Amino acid sequence: MLKQSLKLKLSQKLSPQQIQLMKLIQLPVLDFEQKLKQEIEENPALEIVETAPSDDEFNKDENIDVEEYINDDEIPDYKLKSYNSSEHEENTIPYASGISFNQLILNQLHTERLDEFEMRIAEFLVGCIDEGGYIRQSLEDVIDDLAFTQNIIVEYETINNILKTIQNLDPAGIGARTLQECLSLQLRRKQSNNLDTILALELIDNSFDLFTKRHFEKLLVKYHISEKELKRAIKEVEKLNPKPGNSLSNNSTKLIEQVIPDFKIEIINNELLLSLNGRNKPVMNVSREYTEMLKGYSLEKNRKSQKDAVQFIKQKLDSAKWFIEAIEQREQTLMLTMRAIMTYQQDYFLSGDEKKIRPMILKNIANVINMDVSTISRVANSKYVDTPYGTKLIKEFFSESMTNNDGKEISTIEIKKILEKIIFDEDKRKPETDDSLVKLLFKEGYKIARRTVSKYREQLNIPVARLRKQL
Repeated sequence: MLKQSLKLKLSQKLSPQQIQLMKLIQLPVLDFEQKLKQEIEENPALEIVETAPSDDEFNKDENIDVEEYINDDEIPDYKLKSYNSSEHEENTIPYASGISFNQLILNQLHTERLDEFEMRIAEFLVGCIDEGGYIRQSLEDVIDDLAFTQNIIVEYETINNILKTIQNLDPAGIGARTLQECLSLQLRRKQSNNLDTILALELIDNSFDLFTKRHFEKLLVKYHISEKELKRAIKEVEKLNPKPGNSLSNNSTKLIEQVIPDFKIEIINNELLLSLNGRNKPVMNVSREYTEMLKGYSLEKNRKSQKDAVQFIKQKLDSAKWFIEAIEQREQTLMLTMRAIMTYQQDYFLSGDEKKIRPMILKNIANVINMDVSTISRVANSKYVDTPYGTKLIKEFFSESMTNNDGKEISTIEIKKILEKIIFDEDKRKPETDDSLVKLLFKEGYKIARRTVSKYREQLNIPVARLRKQL
């Protein structure tokens, strides 16, 4: 039995303009400049000027109705929308136009003596290499993939020999399936008559588990060697690159990250002064040439050929006006948000003492400036601020709160700094376990559970005690 019913539903949806504004707010300085360049290239009615226009010059607030765009009411509204910035545009990091990581490997591969069948398999294997330089699949899985996707049937021995060919390419360690194999490949490239290298290779190939777990006493007994010999072998391993793919991918596929602060905080007469990077606030105008062109068409407004031109010009002018207004809104949002953060963390910015960083979550700032939490997140996640104590990522000032043994509310940032110092000062021959770290933090006045200590240690990228052990 079919049944029809009418149901009303109230939902909130962002307009394309609001979506574009949110994207503009999120962009750091370099990406923002790239966006400006793209808009100017795509919209001839938009121009950037070196200095602000004088009062007698045309500016973005001038009324350019020109008889309401020559009484062009019959032009459908959908035709007047600007598509310079697609609402479906993804917020991606731009990549450098160069030779890709996999292509660099393929270029070397094509100098090897492989027949057509072997080359197809080799190219498939190269495509399986991840950014770190590893092939994470087993050869059995690769054989299955070749059969199902490429209709290529290959024996294990054949594909294993082709993989060895790839592993002989540069950088050393490329095409490894495990960290152990990666380190072993690199050591085999070194001089075989070096005793330290020979011992290091022996440790990696035949005692990898003992080596990674830092069971040094067992290694000394097993190989009948001295501490000095073991230390020299460990240094040989430490020289190796655990992710050989990074040496290629960082230089060939991604732009080198360059930190340019969006804000600057200065202390003048014991007061904080906040400013926005000038590169964030360009002076932009709607093109006078396009405005005059539109006025000129008003003399012959009845001709259909002119209406098409008017439609195009109107679209570009509307888009230019909106983009200029969006830049102004972006600046206001950035300054309003950062000023609230600066005020909230005033004690830190005046002193530089990280113990004075207050617990602060996104909602705290959102409530102060009456904005959505998502907007605060967009500003904090991708922006840097130049302070008297160095350039800082804004999101680092956000943290949850905990109560110390005196009942005082403190930031988790403070606890992490204490934890980091305790581990830095520990005896590396007998590093502190997470249980002992709990006791040491309690002596400092912080009562924290073991699982929390483990979480903070991992967030600080500090390994467990056994992996911090040194001779």
